[in-house]
Parts: sequence; structure tokens; C-alpha cells
Amino acid sequence: MQIQFKATKRDAQGTGASRRLRRAGQLPGIIYGASGDALPVTFDHNELYHLLKKEVFHSSVLTIDVDGRKETVVLRDTQWHAFKPQVLHIDFQRVAADQKMHLKVPLHFVGDDVSPAVKLGGCMISHVANEIDVQCLPKDLPEFVEVDLSALEAGQSVHASQIKLPAGVELVLHGEGDPVVASALKVKGAAEGEGEAA
Repeated sequence: MQIQFKATKRDAQGTGASRRLRRAGQLPGIIYGASGDALPVTFDHNELYHLLKKEVFHSSVLTIDVDGRKETVVLRDTQWHAFKPQVLHIDFQRVAADQKMHLKVPLHFVGDDVSPAVKLGGCMISHVANEIDVQCLPKDLPEFVEVDLSALEAGQSVHASQIKLPAGVELVLHGEGDPVVASALKVKGAAEGEGEAA
């Protein structure tokens, strides 16, 4: 999915200037990285607020039109008001077509309701993680990664390394170990075959 939105270069900086922008319905932000200088910008707050509600916005290569010049970026950080539905600041990082990038992408679980763990084992499926960190070129970035749980047996877990990734996409593991992303947990009091259809 191609997501493009507009921004305006921001000259006035500092706390007071940012406060005035927010009162005017604008959202201060910055675009940084790659070979370019950090670029302070402003966005329409409502447009970005609604975009941030979309899962795909957080795991896509985005295009920002800054006064007619296109910037290819990914979302890196947002700062939210403590209790108001208001974004205070937003950061985007430039990406280069020929350089691999790191980004977290959401996991979409399928097949858990027909797995042997649920239908025969009296288990419930626990989704332990809802995203994974991947490395790839911008053109290979998936909007999400699907995890098929249809063969999951009672007592089994699916680890990050077992997820089938799209071509050109590599898993990034932090620290030691292979984290669990989903587990089949026995429901207390459930008998074997309880979930099987009559």
C-alpha cells in the first residue's frame, strides 16, 4: 500500500513555537537520517492522528511531500499527550532503496481455531507477541507477517525462528534465545477431545 501525505518545512523551533503550532492544529515533527540533514517539519494533526490509527502506517515505507519534494521514510517515534488524544511530536527516518532497514512488523495469526490443540486438545491459543523485528530492503518490507497455527498441537509453542518470512526479509533477534510468539495452553478443567465437534 502506498501512503503519501504532506508536510511543510518548519523554521520556528523551540517549546513556544511548538505550542503555538499545536494550538493551530499542526503537529511538529522531524525527518532525519540517510545522507540528508535533519529537517524540522509540520503536519496537519488530524490527518496524522487518523493515519496513526492504521496498523499499516507503522510498518510501511511512507512518502512525505515536503513543499513539493518527496521524502521516503518510515515512522520511528511518536510522543503523545498524557491524557488527551493528541500527538505532540512525530519522528520519521529516511530510507534508501539500496540499504537494508530494521522495522517492527505486525503478526497476523491464522488457523488457531482449527488447530489440533484447540479442536482435540482442549487448549486455548495465547498470542505472546504481536510483532517481530525484521531487516530488509525497503521494497521487500511486508505490511504484516502471517503465522499459520493450523498444525499446532497441545503443549506446543511457535518460536520466532519458525515463522515463514517473505523473500528478502530476515528476522532480527535481540539478545540470546528464540522468543515464543504463540503457545497452546491447556484450559483448566478441559478434557482431551472436548473441543472436537460432535
